[in-house]
Amino acid sequence: MEVEVGNIVLPGNIVKEAESLAKENKKVVLGNGLRSDENEKVVVSKSGILCKRKNIFYVDSYQKRYIPAKNDTVIGIVHSKTLDFFWVDINCSELASLPYLAFEGATKKNRPDINIGDLIYCKVMQSNPDLEPELVCVDSTGKKGNLGELKDGLMFSCTINLVRKILNEKCTLLHLLSKECPYEIAAGINGRIWINSKNINTTILLRNTILEAEYTPYHQMKNLVDRFASELTGIN
Repeated sequence: MEVEVGNIVLPGNIVKEAESLAKENKKVVLGNGLRSDENEKVVVSKSGILCKRKNIFYVDSYQKRYIPAKNDTVIGIVHSKTLDFFWVDINCSELASLPYLAFEGATKKNRPDINIGDLIYCKVMQSNPDLEPELVCVDSTGKKGNLGELKDGLMFSCTINLVRKILNEKCTLLHLLSKECPYEIAAGINGRIWINSKNINTTILLRNTILEAEYTPYHQMKNLVDRFASELTGIN
């Protein structure tokens, strides 16, 4: 059965739009809940809602445990170090490997200054059921972009659904919050969010507002941010 973006989908459904774009030699990225079969058809592997963001197709489904998928951007916690790798907790069933050379400008003699317990914003480079996930901290051009170590700030856990919601182009929350106060944010699709602002009270208020957004409809985000602005005035 063929399905379209916005439909509720089931395993085995075919995503014709993604398949057609690929045949036109346009770049298509398959995210969570989708795979390409031996006939080059894009097949749903998980129940949920079919979504699209730019050239990325994915299935939005409620899940507690993160399942790594190639090109996912995640927040990891450095668990241990070996001769050539950092081993990183990305909230899945096993540790992911992050090679020392997977950082911009890194060489065998010039290794990144990363320690156990540090937070890393990184991308899933490889995800295979038979191997541990592999991470990188550079984009396709070898540049770090917004990837790398997350210093200071506050990291908190949340549902994977909330991360997908605030990253959805229909959600105005992050844009509206930026009008009220300057802040930095890194949202990991593995159910972790890092934020940093001018002081800890503002950072905690930002965290609470973002968590509240999980059960707030898109059209009520303005009301949520108005309450944030009112509370912000009280603590500054």
